[in-house]
Amino acid sequence: MRNRIGKLNISVGLLVMAAFMAYGFWLIYMRDFHPNKEAWIAASDMGKHFESRIAHVHGNLFSIINIIYGYLILTLPIPSGYAKLASIFALGGLLMPLGILAEAHFGAPYYLVLVGAISIILATLTLAIGVLRLEE
Repeated sequence: MRNRIGKLNISVGLLVMAAFMAYGFWLIYMRDFHPNKEAWIAASDMGKHFESRIAHVHGNLFSIINIIYGYLILTLPIPSGYAKLASIFALGGLLMPLGILAEAHFGAPYYLVLVGAISIILATLTLAIGVLRLEE
């Protein structure tokens, strides 16, 4: 069970990281190579463009967090309840950058962002408590 949980965080983290890396390359294209790049640059500090950059950064950060948490769950003898909860919360944290993208590009409400933000904090707290409960 523990192996499946940790591997899931690692594999989802890597897949989401690849997606947000590709999104970052698209952002670079829009800024540096698109025929209308001047308009893109002029609007980049506000609105949709700013939100897009925030989503790119948080998507990669939360992907790295999932990879690290998955590795810790695989390697440390964290009690299984804490490991499972931390894993679920960390995966839920990925809703934050996805919610930012959905909000910026599709006008979705901000609820996904809030759920993701709360989830990643809960993942960190749960994993910390699980590590504190390790047998010495």
